[in-house]
Amino acid sequence: MRELSSIVKAYDIRGLVGTELDEELVTAFGAAFARLVRADSPAVVIGMDMRDSSPGLATAFADGVRAQGVDVISIGLASTDMLYFASGKLSLPGAMFTASHNPARYNGIKLCRAGAAPIGQDSGLDTIAAEVTAGVPDHEGEQGTLTERDMLADYAAHLRGMVPELARSRPLSVVVDAGNGMGGHTVPSVFDGLPVDVRPMYFELDGTFPNHEANPLDPKNIVDLQAKVRELGADAGLAFDGDADRCFVVDERGEPVSPSAITALVATRELAKATAAGEQSPTVIHNLITSKAVPEIVAEHGGTPVRTRVGHSFIKEAMAETGAIFGGEHSAHYYFRDFWRADTGMLAALHVLAALGTQATPLSELTGGYDRYAASGEINSTVTDQRDRMRAVREAFATRPGVQVDELDGLTVQLPEGAWFNLRPSNTEPLLRLNVEAADVPAVRALTDEVLAIVRG
Repeated sequence: MRELSSIVKAYDIRGLVGTELDEELVTAFGAAFARLVRADSPAVVIGMDMRDSSPGLATAFADGVRAQGVDVISIGLASTDMLYFASGKLSLPGAMFTASHNPARYNGIKLCRAGAAPIGQDSGLDTIAAEVTAGVPDHEGEQGTLTERDMLADYAAHLRGMVPELARSRPLSVVVDAGNGMGGHTVPSVFDGLPVDVRPMYFELDGTFPNHEANPLDPKNIVDLQAKVRELGADAGLAFDGDADRCFVVDERGEPVSPSAITALVATRELAKATAAGEQSPTVIHNLITSKAVPEIVAEHGGTPVRTRVGHSFIKEAMAETGAIFGGEHSAHYYFRDFWRADTGMLAALHVLAALGTQATPLSELTGGYDRYAASGEINSTVTDQRDRMRAVREAFATRPGVQVDELDGLTVQLPEGAWFNLRPSNTEPLLRLNVEAADVPAVRALTDEVLAIVRG
């Protein structure tokens, strides 16, 4: 069997269809996955995105699962969070065929255990890859069955039920850019019957992404959404990525709302619900790149903020360990305890609209209180000597009076006046990623320039 290191990532399997990822290989992955989970689960649930290659790959994976005597429940077209819903609701392991926002020639597999528990390299993916490389043993018993099940209506009803106050909202006008991804499949059902006038953009399912890349964190991919919000005078805009597990928000002016502000806003709502139910100091998880406003606001609302490394496996692990009610990342991933600790941008969007719908003020005013500081965004620098550059940055700042340094994930430096930055290496490319936050834009620029002078010097 071929070398798999190029396609087996930290949290999923992903590669070029036809050269790195084909149906024969995916059948072997399905068989190995079935062997990993069959002791605890009689069946596996499989979903797929709109890419041309997804049906064939999903069928091949199902064949591998069934060949090991494990049944398959196919939910067909789905967003990634809809697959997590199915895994949680049915208490079954799951496989989602998607490459998120990657170009059309790519595809991949996201795997989870029953209850949407993540599978990464340290929690089963390495075992699967090793077995595929060695050759998956044949199963001597009967083949598993295949059942098709439509979960879209159940998924939509479940999400609406988690934010019941949205049904009582004032009428809202919201532009939604699905980027030709799975949001075009799920949004109509989720918003059905709600007092939200959805103005659709690029809802046609098309894995070639003819209008723009389905990655809303890249500013160029929300330009159309911003223009349409301004043109229509809408209350808000939502942009989903290709598999619709991430959601990015723009306000009534067409201005982006930072994922940190969304994290803080949703956290206050989840904290209010938890404390009303009698929970004491509920925990909220945030990664170390989110604004320092997030832990401040969580503490102000009676919660306990817990800081983690970047990456959904670290967020989910921390949520499981602490019983956290909610978690948020700077990348617009939002995790909910009551959604099997899985991430769902759709549920975060419903929370934002519910908060907006209970007041007469615009979204910019609502979110402004959660957006306390200026930030640089993530700045990438191509360097071949990552360790040396990081060491040089550490030495330049660590000896200054009042400076605090930690290495939870890369290098984080907190300055006495309140500004901070994080510098961390990419796991897959010769890059250093810099994030800076300070009181205002000039301070951000000054600190950014100082750090980059060392990194790129």
